[in-house]
Amino acid sequence: MSFLIAIQEINQNPNILPNVTLGYDVYDNYFNARLTYDGVLDLLFLGKENIPNYHCGGGKNLLAVLEGSESQIPIEISSLLGTYKIPLLHTSLRNIHLFNTSKVYTYWDENGDAVMDFNVLKWMRFPNESIVGVKVGSVERQATSDLKFTIDQDAFLFSKSLNQPLPRSRCTESCQPGYAKKAQEGKPFCCYDCDPCPEGTISTQEDAEHCDKCPDDHHPNKDRTRCVPKAITFLSYEETLGIGLAVFPLFLSLITGFVLGLFIKFLDTPVVKANNRDLTYILLVSLLLSFLSCFLFIGQPRKVTCLLRQTAFSIIFSVAISSVLAKTITVVVAFMATKPGNTMRKWLGKSPSNSVVISCSAVQVVLCALWLGFSPPYPESDMHSQPGQITLQCNEGSIAMFYGALGYMGFLAAASFTVAFLARKLPGAFNEAKLITFSMLVFCSVWVSFVPTYLSTKGKYMVAVQVFSILASSAGLLGCIFLPKCYIIILRPNLNTKQHLMIKVNQFH
Repeated sequence: MSFLIAIQEINQNPNILPNVTLGYDVYDNYFNARLTYDGVLDLLFLGKENIPNYHCGGGKNLLAVLEGSESQIPIEISSLLGTYKIPLLHTSLRNIHLFNTSKVYTYWDENGDAVMDFNVLKWMRFPNESIVGVKVGSVERQATSDLKFTIDQDAFLFSKSLNQPLPRSRCTESCQPGYAKKAQEGKPFCCYDCDPCPEGTISTQEDAEHCDKCPDDHHPNKDRTRCVPKAITFLSYEETLGIGLAVFPLFLSLITGFVLGLFIKFLDTPVVKANNRDLTYILLVSLLLSFLSCFLFIGQPRKVTCLLRQTAFSIIFSVAISSVLAKTITVVVAFMATKPGNTMRKWLGKSPSNSVVISCSAVQVVLCALWLGFSPPYPESDMHSQPGQITLQCNEGSIAMFYGALGYMGFLAAASFTVAFLARKLPGAFNEAKLITFSMLVFCSVWVSFVPTYLSTKGKYMVAVQVFSILASSAGLLGCIFLPKCYIIILRPNLNTKQHLMIKVNQFH
């Protein structure tokens, strides 16, 4: 009855043998060897007659035979069951008798301890359909009455080479490369989840305990199973963006050179002579150099280009804006000097204007010299800003000096805009105040939008934003100030006369 109750409890509990239902057959051996053999044959082979290896009707999956006799009958049963590799179990807890296929007794003593050594076998099916028991471990009795249990891992590797299933001792499937094991809380260590490797890490083996980080110059592949080299990137002449940013400076440089040549050719005309010819030439040359300075930002960063790009740009632009400021001041002084008895007449001429350009530009030169002396820019490899890329760029050294140089240019631009805005309504045929006002408005708009855009981009796109800002602001100065004058020189030469200038001046009086 205890046996039947145990079978019932196992079948009713889904946690013991999930999706498996145990069945049983009960036979009485009558303590008779012939009847015992007959019962064993009934278990092994189905049919009306006990014919060995003959099955008829529904199949039964015989897992084990439980034998409770204390006689010599178990020897007979084990010899028959051993032929078909079916285990024979005994119900006694002490003085247990086990029998192998050679009818040799093995024992546990009265304390339940083994009195001899055992081999652990795994039955393997070979490609020729033969079945052989392969030793995969052993149980050995020690001098201290302890048992030493060993498993031969090489034997299981041999089993794997024959496509034999290996024994499982875990609750989940293996974690594939690209994943790492994560223990399930409250469950045995053999139960775990498989978590994908975090960003920037990989795992190359099954059931990895943790994910490994790639070297700085490598990044994980898509499956996070190996590290691959990062791509090296910078604003290159070979890509579309680099080509475009190189073509525009070259084109605008040619236009600036044309305008400079035009003003040199017509240097004695009123349009060119108005508002100081020298300032006009200084402005055009500085605009030409500002366009050409864009080429320092394109290409692989080097030590020389990193030292020159920001400092050269800052000084050239400061000269340009200083000349614009000087031209604006010249306009105001010129119209104020036309009033009788005004003392501003002594400020007319080249010297005061040139002094403004030199003094304002000198401040920027000193700032850049301090920048290069204490914390100069240098080339570096940024391996972390862009995933999967190594960005070659220039480290600006001192960020404070970088924004200090930009801030000083902003101060000069604001001063030029203020003076030009106040003088915009002064009459005159060649009053540049209106043109300078609009050009400074364009200049300030470009650089005000530059700062947040520059800070929100990374890698080569930061460089592209600065190059675009240089081109846009320089082109704004060139177009707003010199395009109307070129129009008069080329298409309206009748307005480029001293008489036309005197009419406007007399109207002012």
